[in-house]
Amino acid sequence: YIYINKMVKASEVRETLSNEGKEKLIAQLDELKQELSSLRTAQVSNGPASKLNKIKGVKKSIARILTVLNQNSRAEVRKTYAGKREDQLPKDLRVKKTRAIRRRLTQRNTHVLATGQKGATVTKMVPRVSLKQAKKIANAKKVVYAVLPETQ
Repeated sequence: YIYINKMVKASEVRETLSNEGKEKLIAQLDELKQELSSLRTAQVSNGPASKLNKIKGVKKSIARILTVLNQNSRAEVRKTYAGKREDQLPKDLRVKKTRAIRRRLTQRNTHVLATGQKGATVTKMVPRVSLKQAKKIANAKKVVYAVLPETQ
């Protein structure tokens, strides 16, 4: 059992989770939240400095427990989605990367085999454009230039 008067270590929380289960951690989390509310009332009513100094530690302990619980639940969900493609994963389990990388075409989609006349396959690889690029091309205004006759 982890005492409330000291800060909780993440390794101790993981150990408690594996040995005693999730219910024990949730009960401890409730105790810490009650402790925090009593410390906050002491803060409002100008309580002793020793109580005011404990607020930071209790808040960090609550955060550590919630973090470990969240990590554990995400790991369990990852196991159920093991072997699935990236686009089949829930969005919060996907790799973040950057927005540009996520929008980029995959290696498989960047080039396709060109088809010749009457369906004959040609070995030449033709670049494929993304949906955004195709819309840009389709909606681009055609610029028409007027050629004036030469004046002499």
